Amino acid sequence: MGLAKVSSFLLVILFLINGGSSTTFTIVNQCNYTVWPGLLSGAGTAPLPTTGFQLSSSESRLISIPAAWSGRIWGRTLCNQNETTGRFTCVTGDCASSQIECSGAGAIPPATLAEFTLNGAENLDFYDVSLVDGYNLPMTIVPNGGANGVGKCNTAGCAADLNGVCPEQLKVTVEAAGTTGVACKSACEAFGTPEFCCSGAFGTPDTCKPSEYAVFFKNACPTAYSYAYDDGTSTFTCSGADYVITFCPSVSSI
Repeated sequence: MGLAKVSSFLLVILFLINGGSSTTFTIVNQCNYTVWPGLLSGAGTAPLPTTGFQLSSSESRLISIPAAWSGRIWGRTLCNQNETTGRFTCVTGDCASSQIECSGAGAIPPATLAEFTLNGAENLDFYDVSLVDGYNLPMTIVPNGGANGVGKCNTAGCAADLNGVCPEQLKVTVEAAGTTGVACKSACEAFGTPEFCCSGAFGTPDTCKPSEYAVFFKNACPTAYSYAYDDGTSTFTCSGADYVITFCPSVSSI
């Protein structure tokens, strides 16, 4: 093997060792309405090529995710752009950027969140679907092609439509939709007390227990986070996988 070929080979090896490989996220909209995904990178994490876009019903989009990325993805619903000012707003999941791109802003609760830490401890990917900040639409994470015997690579998420059955104390409605729910608040957002927010004297796993509202979320969505200390049945791991994030998946995908 010539010197040039050896050098090229070593560069490829170093590139892979140093985390040059990336993960593919496929974001799929199976809802019968348009969803505007929002994407937020964690602190100190490489930015993504997009932070927000429109995804029509039955449409999907592939995004290359940098190695060791962490962050969250969510869906915005009932969005429109003001014809006069150009300001873009959404009824649920809005990131208050006034644009389709969220540009470093996160979702305003309530919103269903897909959360990731790639290449974390022991080189595992950690992922979950969280209802801790409330719920606005069904969402699942499905890993594809994970390494055999590394992590559990389970499907995570909430395929149930909770807006119609949301407890009245948590239900979010808008005038245009009448009494139809468009989102479901968390108990913390609705009531703001330490026992619901797992704060203050309730800031540990021993003192903060699932409320009746957390139990409602957990019964409907067993593989989604229902409150802050719901780690044991809600966080999943995989290695070397690509991920499909689906809005409004069929119930059979859980």
